[in-house]
Amino acid sequence: MRDLGLAHIESFLEMMSAERGAAGNTLQSYERDLDDLRAFLLERGQRLTEAGSADLSAYLQSLAARGFAATSQARRLSAMRQFYKFLFTEGLRVDDPTGILDAPKKARALPKTLTVSDVDRLLLQAAEEAETEGPGLYGRVRMQVMIELLYATGMRVSELVSLPARVLDQEGRFLMVRGKGNKERLVPLSRTAIAALARFRALKEEIAAAGKGGEESAWLFPANSKEGHMPRQVFARDLKDLAIRAGLDPASLSPHVMRHAFASHLLENGADLRVVQELLGHQDISTTQIYTHVLEERLHQLVQTHHPLAKQAKNKD
Repeated sequence: MRDLGLAHIESFLEMMSAERGAAGNTLQSYERDLDDLRAFLLERGQRLTEAGSADLSAYLQSLAARGFAATSQARRLSAMRQFYKFLFTEGLRVDDPTGILDAPKKARALPKTLTVSDVDRLLLQAAEEAETEGPGLYGRVRMQVMIELLYATGMRVSELVSLPARVLDQEGRFLMVRGKGNKERLVPLSRTAIAALARFRALKEEIAAAGKGGEESAWLFPANSKEGHMPRQVFARDLKDLAIRAGLDPASLSPHVMRHAFASHLLENGADLRVVQELLGHQDISTTQIYTHVLEERLHQLVQTHHPLAKQAKNKD
C-alpha cells in the first residue's frame, strides 16, 4: 500500500489556506515540518497517517538530540497537532495521537544583573554629579536619590516614579511602597539613600522658598506629565545616560536590571529567599525563585571553600 502522507499533507495545507487564511510563510513552515516528520517516520518503517503517540514522541526526542531549541520543538509539535487534528476531523483517523504529547519545557531565562562593582561605579558617578554646583543641580540631585532608592529597595520603576511626597515612616528609616494590587509594603533604606533623600528634600524646599518651585506636588518626583510625576521612560533614559558617563554599557542597564541586582546581591550576602520575596513585593515565592541560581552558586562556592575534600584536592594541586 502506497504512503498517502504527501497527499494528506497537501490537503491539510489547502485547508489551512482556504479556511484559516494561513499566510504563505506559515504554509511553507508547516510543509517543511511535516515533510521532516514524514521522513523520520519512514526511517522507522511507519507511515505518517498511521503514526502513534510513541512514534511522535520519538520524533520530538530526536529533535532535542539534534540540538533543536525548545521553541523550535514546540513549533514542530504545533504543526503535528494541527495536522493530526485535521486527519481526525476529516475521518481519516479514528484518534488524535498528539493528544497526550507534552510540550517541551522552555528553559527559564536567568535575569540580567550587575556586579557589585558595576553598581558602585554607577552610584559613585551619580554622587559626584550631585555634588557639582551650577545649572541642572536639581536634576542631578534627583537622579542620585532615585538610583539610591532603586538599589536600596529593589522597587519596580513604576513604584519609584510614583512615590508620594511623604513616603518615610515616622523614624525616617523605612519607605512605604505601594505595589501591584494596591498592596503596601515597608522596606528599609540604606544610610546613603536616607542622606540622598534628605538632601533632595532640602533642595526642593530651598527652591520653593525662592519662589521657583510652583505649586506643591503630591509626588516626590513631580513632572509636567499626564500623571503628574516623572514618567518611567524618562527615568530609564536618564539611567542609561548615567551608565554611559560611568563607563558602563547602557544596553546592559535598565531599572529592572537594578531590581535584579538588588535581589541577587542580597542573596549573595546570605539573605533568606522569603525576605527577598517580601522586599520585592512578590505575591508568590515561585516568582522569586528565579534567583535561586544565585543561591546555587553561593552554595557551590561554600562547598569548594569549606568542604574537607575540596581543601584536600586544592592542596594536592
